[in-house]
Formats: sequence, C-alpha cells, structure tokens
Amino acid sequence: MVAAAAAVRPVSLRRLGALLRAPVPCGLTTSRVAAPFPSRIADSMKISQLQLTATRFSKENNFDEDDELLSELRDKWDATENKSSLALYGAGAILTVWISLVVVKSLDSVPLLPGLLELVGLSYSGWFVYRYLLFQENRKELTELIDDIKRRIIGNDD
Repeated sequence: MVAAAAAVRPVSLRRLGALLRAPVPCGLTTSRVAAPFPSRIADSMKISQLQLTATRFSKENNFDEDDELLSELRDKWDATENKSSLALYGAGAILTVWISLVVVKSLDSVPLLPGLLELVGLSYSGWFVYRYLLFQENRKELTELIDDIKRRIIGNDD
C-alpha cells in the first residue's frame, strides 16, 4: 500500500531534472539517457526566432503576382467564345484520366501482369538508350526526329 501511494505521488520538475542528470547505472552510455530539461531562456529564444521567421515569410509573400495571374485568367476566360465546348473538353479530360486510373488499377490486380509489364518497360528503355542515346550520331538522329515532329505539329515548313 505504501509503494502504491509513493508511485502516485507527483514528482517536482526540479527533482526530475536532478534524476535525469544523475550518473547512469548499469554501465549504460550517456547517449541512451534523456538529456536534462532545456532552460527557459533557450526555449524563449527559439520561439522568438520562429516568430521572426514567420513574420519574414509573411512579408515576403507577394499577392500582386497572384492578382495578376487571376486577372489574366479572367481575361482569357472572357475572351473565349465557346465556353461550353471548353468546359466539355475539360470534363472529358478529367473523365479520361479517371478511366485510365481505373484501368491501370485493374491491371495491377492481375497476378504476374505488373511484373511482365515492368519487364517490357525496362527492355524498351534499354533498347531506347542503346538505339538513340549511347552514340553521338544517334543522338543527332533523335534530335532531328523530334524537330521533324515539332514542325509537323506546329505547321512550320521552314
């Protein structure tokens, strides 16, 4: 009964700090023992540094750039003639991404298929590096192919 009452009795912080600074029993190194309580001065300095950093960060945020971006987006939206088709294209893009995520998730649940697809991807990546990136003349060929595709998409016949 006396031991239970002693266990319930609160320990003062000063006594707890003295216990933590006491020599370590059983030959344990001091790195495994908790450090003594930090002083209140160090804590207040950390808090003031944190407040200074938060104040500096809040002053660095420039809301003028955000307002410019929003006004530019509003101007482009107002300049758009066919808003319904733009909204339809946006909804279609979101639907396409959602369906592709569902398909990938269902393929991932098939046994052995993810490993096989990973092997195919690694094989193709190795072939691409060997074919286009390993030698200088092949890198030039790749840049010419990319430039040709850009010209066909953009429509410049220079």
